[in-house]
Amino acid sequence: QHGIIDALAAAGLKCWADKAYQGAGRPVRVPFRGRHLKQWKRRHNTTHAKIRCLGEQAMATLKGWRLLRKLRCSTNRITAIVQAVLVLHHASA
Repeated sequence: QHGIIDALAAAGLKCWADKAYQGAGRPVRVPFRGRHLKQWKRRHNTTHAKIRCLGEQAMATLKGWRLLRKLRCSTNRITAIVQAVLVLHHASA
């Protein structure tokens, strides 16, 4: 509907999403569902959560700083600022 998944596929990028994106398509990696999973599926879900938590924590930092609400500049600058904040967050983690 919004074209993000098609854009990811066209660019050859992979992304890691939560279970809500089940069935979204090839470029979107989602965890396995269910309670009684085999060992390899549980390991996959653990690795998936570790990858996602980096992005989730960085976005929580941005939201906590309320940085995006107060910016009044070009969207090109906002992108560079967000990238810089994410790099700093990952470097300090």
